[in-house]
Formats: sequence, structure tokens, C-alpha cells
Amino acid sequence: MSKTMLLSTMLLAASLHAAPAYPPVTVEFPVERISEHAYYAQGAAGAATENEGFISNAGFVVTDEGVVVFDALGSPSLALALREKIRAVTDQPVVMVVVSHYHADHIYGLQVFKDEGAKVIAPRGAYAYLDSAASKERLEERRLSLYPWVNDDTRLVKPDLMIEDFYGFSLGGVDFQLNYLGSAHSDGDLTMYVVQDRILFSGDIIFEGRLPFVGDADTRRWLETLEALETNQLVALVPGHGPAADLPVEAVASTREYLAYLREVMGAAVEELQDFASAYDAADWSRFQDLPAFDAANRRNAYQVYLSMEAEALGQ
Repeated sequence: MSKTMLLSTMLLAASLHAAPAYPPVTVEFPVERISEHAYYAQGAAGAATENEGFISNAGFVVTDEGVVVFDALGSPSLALALREKIRAVTDQPVVMVVVSHYHADHIYGLQVFKDEGAKVIAPRGAYAYLDSAASKERLEERRLSLYPWVNDDTRLVKPDLMIEDFYGFSLGGVDFQLNYLGSAHSDGDLTMYVVQDRILFSGDIIFEGRLPFVGDADTRRWLETLEALETNQLVALVPGHGPAADLPVEAVASTREYLAYLREVMGAAVEELQDFASAYDAADWSRFQDLPAFDAANRRNAYQVYLSMEAEALGQ
């Protein structure tokens, strides 16, 4: 064996030794092309601990100077599966990951792209999550409930750049617009618009084909955001969960309708000093009860909105 071949073999062995060994996922991992440059992977409907954690969407945009990824999924193993799908489309490197918001099912795969050298861009509010006890508790819980795909080697990745306003950039002849929406679904939410393709990646401010997860969101701000969102010129909208929407206006309207009804019912209960259980049982959920994730999320969503509207009534 020549010295050159020996050196190449040693470098390859060292590289393989240094690379993290991510347990492979066994779930189906479909990727769909939705425009000239843009693709997305659609997670399954269901709870976060189902489907090996593949319950949220991620997208990527291929340019002549590199790939921009939108959201990094709920485990390093899922992010590696996404990376392999990208590699099947292009040999361009992933140079940037735009994070819609810092929730577990969108960020645990960041380390795969960060270790490859990608720049991580996130909305203001990311550190409110990263510095919280909840983020550490969630990671420990997922290390149990999503083992082995989330394990002791899974880490929280900090952003390289935080956005708190409009931020535009161009890469390889493609123009991107990042819009900071404030605290709507989370402590900070960000959308990405691909100008030439007229595609919007919305993150979790819009859910398509399933019931939204409210969590600790500011639903008043969330509703205001949806009402201000211009979608008439879009070709398609990729939500944080569910299929890409060919009719973006309808996708926005369905999420807005659900949030508005939650606030209407729970707001009336708070105003009338009605207890939560009675208000929940008296509400008409028939418009939403056939949506995936209704049984898992609706009562919790309603209770969170009930508590938040109590706080609003007290001026908190």
C-alpha cells in the first residue's frame, strides 16, 4: 500500500471514528418536491413520542451555492435521515438551518447540521427556551420516551444568529425572507418565504390536517399573527405539521377558526366564573373532533387557554 493510500485510509478511519453513531430510524420518511428549489418531509400525525418522534415537518431549499434547511426534526437520527434525503438530491452542502421556533420536535436534530458546519438561525425567544428548566426536563424525558433515537449524546444547540425583525438574504440565485412574528405559538416564531418559488414555510403557527398543539402559547398574539399573515400570493404553504397546503388561505383559516373558538368558549367561561370542566363539557367540539390528535390535545389546549384567559382577565 502506498503512503498516499495509507494516509487516505487513516483519515477515513479517523473520520468514521469521530462521527456520532446515530441509531437509524425505521419509519417511512417521504420527501416531496413542491417547487423548483423547495422540498419538504412530512411527519406523521400523533403524539410526540409516536412514530419514533417523526411528527413534525422539515423542509430544504437547494441552491447553486448550498442548501438551506428549515427545522431539524425531533431527533438526531431523524435529522440524519433528512440529510441523506438531501444528499440524494444534491451534493451541495447544508450551509444554513433556519429554526421556526425552539420546541423539542423541531430542534433535537440541529447537532447533525451544526457538526457539518451549518449556521443556525433562530427567532428571538430561543434563549427563553434554552435557559429554562423546562427545556432540560423535556430533554431528559425524551431520552427515556424516545430512546435510542434521543439519548445521552443528544444536545441542545444554540443559534449562531437570532432574528427579531425582518431578515433577507440571497444564496445561489434564490432570495429568502425570514419574518419574525414574536411570541405566538412559542417564545418566538419565525417563518421563511422563498421568493422565486412563492413558498412559505410557516412552522407551527399553522397546522394542516390535524389539531394544533397550543402548549403555553399566547393565543391572542397567535390569532393576531394569523389575521395579519398575507397568503393570497402563495403557491403553497408548508406548515409545521401536516401536508403542504395548496390552498394557503384555507390552511390559515382553519387554524384561526380553532384558536378563535377556544378563546370564545374559554373566555366566556372565565367571564361567567364557570369552572373549566363544565365549560369544556358544554362546548360543541364537533367541528374539530375528527381531526388527528384531537383526543390527545384538545382538552389540554382548552385548559391552557382557560388559564391564560383568567390571567388576561386579571390584567396579567
